[in-house]
Amino acid sequence: MMTTYTVREGRTLRHEGIPAPEALRDAVWIDLLNPSPEEEKAVQAALCLEIPTREEMQEIESSSRLYKEDEALFLTASFLYGVDEGEFGSTAITFVLAERSLVTVRYATPKAFALFANRVLRTPALLASPDGVMLAQFEAVVDRLADVLERIGADMDRASKSAFRNARSTKKVKVKARDADLKDVLIALGQVGEVTSRANETLLGLSRILSFVGAEKSIAVRKENKGGIKTLMRDVRSLVEHAAFLNNKANFLLDAVLGIINIDQNGIIKTFTVASVALMPPTLVASIYGMNFAAMPELQWQFGYPAALLVMVVSAVLPILYFKRKGWL
Repeated sequence: MMTTYTVREGRTLRHEGIPAPEALRDAVWIDLLNPSPEEEKAVQAALCLEIPTREEMQEIESSSRLYKEDEALFLTASFLYGVDEGEFGSTAITFVLAERSLVTVRYATPKAFALFANRVLRTPALLASPDGVMLAQFEAVVDRLADVLERIGADMDRASKSAFRNARSTKKVKVKARDADLKDVLIALGQVGEVTSRANETLLGLSRILSFVGAEKSIAVRKENKGGIKTLMRDVRSLVEHAAFLNNKANFLLDAVLGIINIDQNGIIKTFTVASVALMPPTLVASIYGMNFAAMPELQWQFGYPAALLVMVVSAVLPILYFKRKGWL
């Protein structure tokens, strides 16, 4: 789907579909979502630009993601999307920055893009220049990532409190309930790690784009927007550091939760070990008197059976008392 944004008489005009070539050349921002071959051909014919294919956008080397053709800059990065829906992922988005138009090629809709599109309709000043539109989009993405990282940090704090509260609790907690809580904590920490890694991927992609645009001497980037590039780079660096901090904290909490689980498992194994050791002497006594030898004096003794039972009980109690004295129970 093609959506064009044009400013006329101080108002933002939004058009969906393929417009006339003149209208396409007048558009400040051309947004291509899952573009059809006809839409790609229309943009290429009107702007004399080569729109990259989806396969080309998936390339990971820098020379395929950041390059210049004539005076147009081709900038590709991976962006986080779908966090609110719980089905998050990363999608490659290409920004083709020309002197008079900005073309975005994408196959998913990050929330920051949807919010920015609505904001453009209310604020036509955002469409003053193509590079200004791109930098404003990057600013919206950075603001959105900051909100995501803040929420992820809050979720991680709740998960850590839940884990350590159960670990420190002196009350008897049902095993199933405690296992369910620890499972929820592990799932939450796994999601935190996944989201922070994808957010970090987005931030690193933005950092490369901003560095490339700031160093590239192109007429598509206006002097008045150079300061905005430096500000965005500082914001991106601060978020990269915060994402790294959250990732390290998630790894620490993951190790702590796994340690709690190991302690619980060791307690269970200790219980089974004590039970098996305590049952070994009675088993030995019962095995001895289970032999079918004719010359066993105790077999003819009137108190032989209760005496054997007493020996088995005493032989089971003595190891337990010894373990308690040593502090192993």
